[in-house]
Amino acid sequence: MSEYQGLLVCGEMVGRKITTHTRELLNMGGKLKDKLSQPLSTLLIGDHVQEAAEEVITLGANKVYTINAPSFTESSPDLHIALIVEVCKQITPSVILFGHTEMGREVGPRLAARLKTTITMDCTELNIHPETKRVLPSKPVYGGNAIAVWVSEHHDPQIFTVRPRVVMPAEPDASRKGEIIPLNVHIDGSMVKSRLLETSKEETKGIKLEDAKVIIAGGGGVGNREGFKVLEELAKVLGGAIGVTRVPCDEGWIPISFEIGQTGHIVTPNLYIAVGISGAPQHMAGCSGSKRIVAINRDSEANIFKEADLGVVGDYREILPALVERCKTFME
Repeated sequence: MSEYQGLLVCGEMVGRKITTHTRELLNMGGKLKDKLSQPLSTLLIGDHVQEAAEEVITLGANKVYTINAPSFTESSPDLHIALIVEVCKQITPSVILFGHTEMGREVGPRLAARLKTTITMDCTELNIHPETKRVLPSKPVYGGNAIAVWVSEHHDPQIFTVRPRVVMPAEPDASRKGEIIPLNVHIDGSMVKSRLLETSKEETKGIKLEDAKVIIAGGGGVGNREGFKVLEELAKVLGGAIGVTRVPCDEGWIPISFEIGQTGHIVTPNLYIAVGISGAPQHMAGCSGSKRIVAINRDSEANIFKEADLGVVGDYREILPALVERCKTFME
């Protein structure tokens, strides 16, 4: 039997609460636990994590390892990598799950390098091979035009980052029992080569892109910053969020924090309305997981129409105001 046993979810916290995506990872980890007949553990790093650890037990974890240290948003990736490496050496999990978030993208690959193993990123599904019992991750390829199933023949641990909103969050069950284990992990200061000097928080209004069920996204075809006013109006009516491709960011129309795509946010809304977006693979990689894509574009040959469930050829300046008024009437 392999010396590596069990699944480890590397949880994330905002303040004293775990994130929604951590609850999703616990749901996915619970399904893998049942298939592999191995225990599910969670690692929480932060200040005052006791209450969060108790919640994680109700969400399905058999054990919760806690470390009293600054959370990821309050420290450097170097510190988290060093801490997680030491934890993995102690508990030797066979499967390690991160969210495909800033933390997962920063820490996951470096952790794999330190542990001399592999990582599969941006997974949308995790299954188990019936004979080898290896995890088989699925992820979009070719800009979301296909789904590939990957297999790693490397030794354990297997490390994955999982795209947000591909599973529902785990449901709490107060009757679940588990163990909370505080860890004292000593880190050599030389392992932390960077430190956080200052945090500047951008004031954002409305719904976060990753949490939005409706996204109105604009591309270079919107033309200018003024053009986004009607997109913002539609987003307000539908209770959605605004997103953009790279061009509006480069032109300075919209802040880069709204970008969706390979170099931006990965989103999976129920409805994605793409306005003036050509449908380049780099952008589609960030929104191909949407349940419904509606495209509005003047160019009938635009690639976005190949990706969309519904397409409208025309000028958004004529289409969106009418759509806004129709939605307002419907909402009344």
